[in-house]
Amino acid sequence: MWYETAVSRILNISYPIIQAPMAGGPTRPGLVAAISNSGGLGSFGAGYTSPDKLRLEIHATRKLTDKRFAVNVFVPETVIRDQDKIKKIIKAMKPYRDRFGLDEQAASEDINLYFHAQIKVIIEEKVPVVSFTFGIPDGEILDMLRSENIKTIGTATTVDEAIELEKKGVELIVAQGSEAGGHRGSFQKDPEHSLVGTMALIPQVVDNVKTPVVAAGGIMDGRGIVASFALGASGVQLGTAFLTCIESGASDLHKEAIIKSNESDTRLTRMFSGKLARGINNRFIEEMEQYKDIVPDYPIQNAFTRDIRKASAESKDTDYMSLWAGQGVRLSRSLPAAELMSILVDQTDEMINKIKDW
Repeated sequence: MWYETAVSRILNISYPIIQAPMAGGPTRPGLVAAISNSGGLGSFGAGYTSPDKLRLEIHATRKLTDKRFAVNVFVPETVIRDQDKIKKIIKAMKPYRDRFGLDEQAASEDINLYFHAQIKVIIEEKVPVVSFTFGIPDGEILDMLRSENIKTIGTATTVDEAIELEKKGVELIVAQGSEAGGHRGSFQKDPEHSLVGTMALIPQVVDNVKTPVVAAGGIMDGRGIVASFALGASGVQLGTAFLTCIESGASDLHKEAIIKSNESDTRLTRMFSGKLARGINNRFIEEMEQYKDIVPDYPIQNAFTRDIRKASAESKDTDYMSLWAGQGVRLSRSLPAAELMSILVDQTDEMINKIKDW
């Protein structure tokens, strides 16, 4: 059967379908558990989550499922605090702060400080799977995870990144195409120089590594799943498709914006976070694009826009929200996660049967 792959065997799940670990709120325990209970791998995006909150989220997820799930963490990156850029971007964003009556710019929080404490929580809580974005943990951390029989998943946006992940012994590689929503996992080059589409990326990665590959980026239904397998992938990872599910923690405004959008409505921007990310175009992106050369590094800019994004959402105004979404938005639907999982499995069955009849 199509679902009996290296990915499903390594992860010990029924279907090689992974729910992308979207940090910042969408991947609540209800969504993660619903995917895992349906035979896939639910993933909690812990990038911005404090270690104490992460432990609570793990406990909450375990109350809803006894199946396997993953926690995703951000590998620390070198952050250059360019004070000149910081002063200029604060000045550029003052009109938006004034619009929402916000106080002077808050200091940015260094989420890199979370990483080692998050790993400690993951090991103590015996989370069965951990995935990484924005890099590769050092060998000591990978060895600790292996010693606890915790499966590891790395993220690559180029063949060279995939090769490096394989060298470090990561057990699965998510090859993430440029169609993907939100921040992609580039770590060797600037993300602007790693914009390889899923159709081109997957077969090239598969041909250059022996580690099983999970396809990601623009996959929304059974057709995308079958296409990924045809390209050599052993599994798929879907983000935007699950973002509009009933259990998703994305705001209703965000969900509605995705449902109403089409494939030409997303664009790449650094303006919300300082790191290139794909989302639905809006006024903030359009107006701030003129300042793209002075945007501070991630996560500094991400912290600088946080209260603007929050105030925009509270005002039910999507013009200043980060509406992360991939290019497959026209295929989005609002459904319970279990129902969507059932549809994905049925569609994949149907597509494979059609191909056999051709």
